[in-house]
Amino acid sequence: MTSTAQTEYVTTVDGVLQITIATAANGTSMDFAGIIAGTAALDDLGPEIGAVVLVGSGANFCAGGDVRGFAAAEDRAAHIHGLATDLHAFVRALDETRVPVLAAVHGWAAGAGMSLVCAADIALGGPSTKLRPAYPGIGLSPDGGMSWTLPRIVGAGRAREILLTDAVLDAEEAVRLGILSRLVADDEVRSATLALAQQLAQGPRSTHASIKSLLAQSDSATLSEQLDLERDFIATAANSRTGREGVDAFVAKRKPDYRNPA
Repeated sequence: MTSTAQTEYVTTVDGVLQITIATAANGTSMDFAGIIAGTAALDDLGPEIGAVVLVGSGANFCAGGDVRGFAAAEDRAAHIHGLATDLHAFVRALDETRVPVLAAVHGWAAGAGMSLVCAADIALGGPSTKLRPAYPGIGLSPDGGMSWTLPRIVGAGRAREILLTDAVLDAEEAVRLGILSRLVADDEVRSATLALAQQLAQGPRSTHASIKSLLAQSDSATLSEQLDLERDFIATAANSRTGREGVDAFVAKRKPDYRNPA
């Protein structure tokens, strides 16, 4: 496995873009150098990338915002407005990404860290993983899209309870609610997430893009409208190189080669 592009916060390996969103040097709070670098990488995503993985360094995925930094700001409103603007540019870039977005959630995911877990397509955690909105604890309201994503994952009523009571969710509860996709051993969270991302990166990327697009549109479409979209998408796929390779490989009883279709 060789790295094809690497910076302090952004690494590309085997078709997977890895973005570090929190660092041990920053006390595992959100590191905005990583957020800004990640946004730039997502905005410039090339065809060689088949999946994106969000990771944190240190003991936690992301312990939320730098509250001491909030307190030290001369103008707290302006400071947090700027941070939220940068974070939301990152969330928008994740939302517009056509490849699967995964989160390797070890330790705590609190505040905006939990928001990024909710923004991922697939999130793996370990038995020790815990999630918490954390906003009521410091007298602030949610950011990072949590007030939009969480109700769509757990339902409006449960989202109200979680946010208003500042609930701490353990790993099993987070899986039951659908915030985490599944659990692996604590010391395997990152490696298992990267392995899954590499598997997805070798798969049918146009199919993944279509799935993400259909799911996004299903929020506002009627069933009839969604059926029309599904019909049009699958018909287009049938004549694509990816679709032809998948069908031909199935008939020939061989493994499809989506990276080099005939």
